[in-house]
Amino acid sequence: MDISFSPEDEAFRAEVRAFLEANLTADLKAKTRAMTSVFLERPTAIAWQKILHTRGWVAPAWPVEYGGTGWTETQKYIFDIEIARAEAPPLIPMGLKMVAPVIMKFGRQDQKDYFLPRTLAGDMYWCQGYSEPGSGSDLASLKTRADSDGEDYVINGSKIWTTHAHYADWIFCLVRTDGSGKPQEGISFLLIDMKTPGISVRPLITMAGDHEVNQVFFDNVRVPKSNRIGEEGKGWTYAKYLLEFERGGSYSTRLKVALDSLRRIAGAETDGGQPLIEDPGFRAKIDAAEIDLLSLEMTEHRIMASLSKGGSPGPESSLLKTCGSETQQRITEIAVEAIAQWGTPFQRGEAAPTGNAPPVGPDYAARVVPHYLNTRAASIYGGSNEVQRNIMAKLVLGL
Repeated sequence: MDISFSPEDEAFRAEVRAFLEANLTADLKAKTRAMTSVFLERPTAIAWQKILHTRGWVAPAWPVEYGGTGWTETQKYIFDIEIARAEAPPLIPMGLKMVAPVIMKFGRQDQKDYFLPRTLAGDMYWCQGYSEPGSGSDLASLKTRADSDGEDYVINGSKIWTTHAHYADWIFCLVRTDGSGKPQEGISFLLIDMKTPGISVRPLITMAGDHEVNQVFFDNVRVPKSNRIGEEGKGWTYAKYLLEFERGGSYSTRLKVALDSLRRIAGAETDGGQPLIEDPGFRAKIDAAEIDLLSLEMTEHRIMASLSKGGSPGPESSLLKTCGSETQQRITEIAVEAIAQWGTPFQRGEAAPTGNAPPVGPDYAARVVPHYLNTRAASIYGGSNEVQRNIMAKLVLGL
């Protein structure tokens, strides 16, 4: 595998860097640097999305006909690297990377015409209605019902751990339209306007102090059947297709930034009068994390080569999700060890992008523990890593 970049690729890298230099404001970078949760708040993320939309660079993975860039897989990878290095805000993926591919592949033309341009422009903000109370990672056991009533479905039930539901304009939702067969059968995929009467959102505050997730309740919510994607009862197929995109993608680019930050912290903190980074035992932990990160990066390169030949993420996305989330957690664990006593004060407000209270201890310490606490969920959301290993065993290894 040739992992070198061509002169054309390097010219593209220079173009991306010039764009970032001209358009990525200090305020956006500061808010990205201070983030402790998975995603930034809607106003910041959308502000950056609209800047990218003006340049035509919002959705590199989309087909050109829907507003994609037409870049090669290598160019997309370079773009991800430069975005991460520049500390640009991560775009919210629920619309751009999750529901949009499903609409493109399985939606009607009128659905594509309505939802895709608005999602691309940042005028339509999405959340995901998959998980339910009591279901854990057993998505097929969902109980939220959609009962047929003329031209509508009447929805009753609840979704939980719904990221950014308090910001969302629409929710893409798995509902049970038939309970007579196997659990995977009788599930349908609906697009629901969050302003519909009967929908309520209850905040769930995480142990990191973030209001990132919510519980969403549906009480006799009427949804037009025209909002269903594809066939009734085929939602399980569409959900699995979506999860390939949720679990896939590039993890290594932002993890490199996190590892560089960890090295700076270890260089500033001391143990016995010498910088912590010079302690052989501690440095070995950082080196082990870097080895895991390099292995992940090479795996991403192999998948990138497959995608460049027209493939889809496939079950290999489970490998990326598992390795990426576990490497992320390992880096945050080492960071907590590095800041030692500075991790004791709870400084969620100081770490928040909108916070202005002075931190206890060095500036870099305030966000370490909140970030560590938030990433405990990384090996659960999108399908737990135990589920990912079962998928790899069955579909990759053939066990």
